[in-house]
Amino acid sequence: MNWLNRTISFAYRNYIFAKRSFFSFAEIIFWPVVGLFSIGLMGNFLKFTKPQLGFILSGVIAMGVLQVNQLDVAYCLLFDIWGKSIKHTFLSPTGITELMIGSWIVGIIRGILVFFILTISSCIFFDFYLPGFMPTLIFLIGLFLNGLIIGMGVCYFILTFGQRAEVTAWSLVIVVLLLAGIYYPVEIFPPFLRYLANLIPLTYFLEYFRTFYGFSFNSKFLLLKAFGLSFLYTLGCLIILNIALRIAKKKGTLIKLSE
Repeated sequence: MNWLNRTISFAYRNYIFAKRSFFSFAEIIFWPVVGLFSIGLMGNFLKFTKPQLGFILSGVIAMGVLQVNQLDVAYCLLFDIWGKSIKHTFLSPTGITELMIGSWIVGIIRGILVFFILTISSCIFFDFYLPGFMPTLIFLIGLFLNGLIIGMGVCYFILTFGQRAEVTAWSLVIVVLLLAGIYYPVEIFPPFLRYLANLIPLTYFLEYFRTFYGFSFNSKFLLLKAFGLSFLYTLGCLIILNIALRIAKKKGTLIKLSE
């Protein structure tokens, strides 16, 4: 119960930060919608078929949801760094796990909002359609799991390299999206990049979702690979984050980040 209470407290803290920030509103509305219309209009200009349009618009929706979700996880440390209060956070009887999960809960809520905005806009303006409730739910769960993993990766870099690593909050997700085949199948990659793409769970979630738009892929057991890798990365990130936090305390990194 104590762990749950601390997790809910951090979720509420991130909610307060998001509610008071104009840029949080822009992340939900402005940039995802701009991306949707730029890609959707390009598809109309090039006269994409309905399945082809579904292929690229599913990528746009995935990008919007994933970016918002992982930013909430990354912000759980960045807000403290910008406010020079990170040492006070970890002086309290709390751990890194409840901090990550609490922030992730708010990211899920904001990600669902982005998903509905982009999906409804796609249906109205570009004749987009969802394949059904269960495939869509699995796809959303996959996006949120990947958002947690990427956000924890950003937090690891921040704890290890300090504030100069904050750029990863915006760059790491882009690298993952490019490798996962956000607008194209990963089969077009050279062998080394294709190998890296196959290590990313998001690749399999995208491929699974796109099979409902008539596309087939060489990969088998898509959901088994997707959820298996997601579980391994989540567990591994939590272990590495706890180790990084202990090292940061010993080296005095937290104090430096609060000055």
